[in-house]
This record gives sequence, C-alpha cells and structure tokens, in this order.
Amino acid sequence: MSADALLPLLKSTFGFDAFRGRQAEVVDRVMAGERTLAVMPTGAGKSLTYQLPAVALDGCVVVVSPLIALMHDQLRGARAAGISAASLTSVDADFAETRQAYRDGQLDLLYIAPERATGEGFRALMEARTPALFAIDEAHCVSEWGHDFRPDYRLLRPLLDAYPAVPRLALTATADRHTREDILVQLGIPAEGLVLAGFDRPNIRYRVAPRVSPAKQLTDFIVANPGPGIVYCPTRDGTERMAAKLAAATGRPVAAYHAGLDPERRARVQHDFVASEDGIVTATVAFGMGIDKPDVRFVAHAGLPKSIESYYQETGRAGRDGDPAEALMLWGADDFARARMRLGELPEARMAGERARLNALGALVETVECRRALLLRHFGENPPERCGNCDTCLDPPKQLDATVLAQKLLSAVYRTGQSFGAGHVEAVLTGKRDERIAQRGHDKLSVFGIVEGEEARLIKPLVRTLVAREALETTEHGGLMFGPAARAMMKGETPVLIAEPPVRRTQRDGGRAARRGDGAAANPVGDPLFDALRAMRRELAAEAQVPPYVIFHDAALRAMASERPATRADLGTIPGVGAKKLEAWGDAFLDVIRQY
Repeated sequence: MSADALLPLLKSTFGFDAFRGRQAEVVDRVMAGERTLAVMPTGAGKSLTYQLPAVALDGCVVVVSPLIALMHDQLRGARAAGISAASLTSVDADFAETRQAYRDGQLDLLYIAPERATGEGFRALMEARTPALFAIDEAHCVSEWGHDFRPDYRLLRPLLDAYPAVPRLALTATADRHTREDILVQLGIPAEGLVLAGFDRPNIRYRVAPRVSPAKQLTDFIVANPGPGIVYCPTRDGTERMAAKLAAATGRPVAAYHAGLDPERRARVQHDFVASEDGIVTATVAFGMGIDKPDVRFVAHAGLPKSIESYYQETGRAGRDGDPAEALMLWGADDFARARMRLGELPEARMAGERARLNALGALVETVECRRALLLRHFGENPPERCGNCDTCLDPPKQLDATVLAQKLLSAVYRTGQSFGAGHVEAVLTGKRDERIAQRGHDKLSVFGIVEGEEARLIKPLVRTLVAREALETTEHGGLMFGPAARAMMKGETPVLIAEPPVRRTQRDGGRAARRGDGAAANPVGDPLFDALRAMRRELAAEAQVPPYVIFHDAALRAMASERPATRADLGTIPGVGAKKLEAWGDAFLDVIRQY
C-alpha cells in the first residue's frame, strides 16, 4: 500500500489532508518493507512516519527510544489519536499486561528503551509475535561520531538481523555526513535507504550575542517572547541562580532542572513545564531530549553549547509546531577557554574531531555572514547566502579589518609574558598607568599605549574572536597565551575580520527582536475567542491528565477562532482534528465557538 493510498487514514487518524516534506517518501519505503534512514529536522513529523504505518500494517511497530519521558510523551499523543500504544519501561506498572497485549496482537505501537530491547526477555517476546516494523528513534545515538553516543544502541543490530524480513526505520534530526554513514553501517541500512529531508528550521530566528550581563539580556529576551521556553545554563548552580533571577525579573513561573535534583523534583519540574503555556525552565543539557512539547516559543543558551550538533538539537526544541520561535545564544571567550581545557582530557582518537567541532562553533559565533547558512553548510547543505531570519540578516553588522589590531594585541600578550589576563593586556595597550603595570615594567614596553580612540573599544570583542579562532588560549590561572593560529596572524598571513560592536547596546542584545513582536505572533492572546478556546483546552487537558497540546495545538485553535466552524463536520476540516479527537472533544469546542 502506497503513501497516497493512506491519505484517508492520515486524515481520519491525525486530521491532516496531506503529507509534509518527505514524509510520504519515508512512509512509501516502510510500507514496501524497505530499510530506511530518515534524517528530518525537528518538527518535520518524524513520528508520523512510523505511527501511520502502525495503524495501517498488520502487526505491532516496535519503537526503540532512548528516554522514558520521550516515550511517554509520544505515547500520550498516539493514544489521543486513537492508536493502541504502550511502553515497556522501568516505571510502567502494567508491565505484564503490556507483554500479554503484545502477544495477543492488541497493540499497534510498543515503545522500549535500547537497554531493555537488547535483553533476552524482549527477544523472547519478539519470538512470540513478529513485529511489523522496527523504528529506531534518535538514531545518531548509535554512532561514536554522533554527539550523544549510547553504547546500548550498538547492541541493537543482532535483534534487527534476527528478523531480516522486518523493515527497519532509523530516524534522527541531527547527523552530519560522517554520522549518517556510520548509522547506515551500524544498523544495516543500504546507502540508497537514506532519505535526507534537510536541516532547515525556517520558523526559528537565530541570534548570537556576547555575554555581558546575562540575567538582564535573558530577561529582555523572555519579556519579548511570551509562551514556554528553555534557558540552558552551563552548570547546575547556574540553573538555580538564573531561575531565581529570571522569576524575580519577569514574574513568570521559572524552575531549575539538573541531574543533582532528586528524581521526584525533576519529574515535577518536567511535568509542570510540559503542561504549561508560559512556563520557563533553566536547565543543564540533561533537560529536553525526552520532551516532545511542540509549543516551546524560545530556547536560550546562557553559555556556549557543546557542539553545533548539540546547538542544533537544543534550539530545535523550539517551534516544533511550526509557529515562529526564537533562539538566543550568549557566549564569551571564557567558554572557549574552558572547552579547550576539556579537550586535553579526551582520548587521543577523539581529540581531533572534538577540536573541529569547537572550531565550527567559533565560526558560528563570530561570523558576520548568515548564521543559518553557516549552520546548514555544516550539515552538508547548500543554502542561499541570506535567510532573512537571523540576526546577521536582519541587522547586518559592519565588517572591520582588525588584522593590525590583532597583531598589536598578540604582540602585547607575548611581550608581557603570556601569563596576564585580557584586562591587564588591554590596560597596557591603552597606556593605562597603575601600580601593577609599573611594578612589572610593562609601561616601558613598546606596546604600551599603542592603541587609542575608537580602536580601543575593539579590544574586548577581538579577544573573544581570537580565542574562538585558536589564536589565543587561556592559561590555568586565567592568563592569555598563544594558540596554534597565533603566529600566522602575527605575520599577517591570516586576515582578521570582525563585526563592528554596536555602541552601548550590550544590555539590549537579548530583547532587540522582541520589540518587533515576533515571539508574540504565535499566541494572539488579544483574540477573546482564542483565549476562550485555550481555557477550554486547559480544562479538558486537566480532566484527561494530559498536556494541553495533546488536545489540540495552538494552530488548530487559531483556525477554529478564524473559521468559526458551526458543526462537527466543519470542525473536522480543521488541520489537526482527527476522528478520535473530534469525537472526544469536538462538542466542547463547538459550544465555546457558539458563545462568540
């Protein structure tokens, strides 16, 4: 059965009239019994490519997924659409009933973690009834080249190979060329089975700014972006401190999440965030992978992410519903310094790859070109030169040739002994006379006072750039010393171009976009009918004990408010309103619409 033949089932189950992107191609391969690796951006509807076949195929689709929270989130959505689904996890109380339901052929979908999927007990369950499809979600976890390697994923191959006639579908949103090739090999998928849907998330607006006053920058950003959001912080303590500051400054519900909290507290924070329509979580990167919340309106990084792959995945948690979303990264030279120190702790075999990833991040934060284009080129795409929806496209910075100033700065670092911090080096270059400089004789150096006027304000951003480009590194005690790229810059062999820093804009970097109202556009709270529909959604969600978005996405509510359907038949034409949801909740929403 082809994907086109499944269109009526797509409409009745999920409420959609057509497939999006390359969903149809993936579904065609699954229905034909092929082996497939689908690389699709977050929000492109990866789960539909195995949930729809789960309804259409004779048998159960087994989904291997890395996190319990992710499985349970998808479980709620599948059941709300009328799909018979269950999971086998350590926190499921109905373990025996689920196994029996599988044996009896009563399940369409069964979710399981890789650790459990590779055990003998699960193999015995599969022998009792052959699955219709193996779906391996977050498939980049199988590759050592991936940014989130999970050794248990490497043990899946024997299970898959025990059923050579069963199609297998690997899915990921984040995999560069090397990782994609490794996934194909590790999971036994032919090269022609790769379906590469692209990595662009055009609804996300990317912004990067130097970290100057992070709490103030993030406060401005949050005030400008109503709706749920995630703020990633580098440390556990940082999440706690930032949560307190943002809650006080914004008046919004803000909670910290990190691995140091007790399990009950983490579960409560996650539950409250998933159910909220305006909640904020300040978190370490331990948070988010297991959450399929579609209405996250913004993701902010208070520090440098681990890699471009991590950045792409973490920012991809915003705007999964397709509505406008914002991503802000704040960074500093100390981020790169700490990251390079950690490189020395890695095995030799991994060091070159991780250094390349860090350098790619450096290119992203210091570019004056389109950030989206640079991001997409990292994943092997050939995007247009300008996207029109990132900070460098919307407010193009002026590019300055700082090659000579970089030579002066590097010379000052060298002549002061490669042991002093940026503040001391700046004081020497600008001719500041103080006791510390005089005691060391640095006021007698040839570089003393050679930078003045407008050039002086470029020193701090230039230090950040040179650290990002490996011309400068940080010593154990916080001083600056030469990095591997320094000598070529000193000799003038490498030009140094930087973006001209804005004058007195440091406190406003985070919130600049929001004065345009971009973040608010996704939630037209000024519409009284829309507000009433959201209130009904909250009531029904509380009654069903599911997050509001499981009932209907904001996009469906906006369409209801705009089109004002009068009958069930009319309501059934709204995208996202499937037969099961129409039956369960249609009358309640129609009653609200009739009141307006």
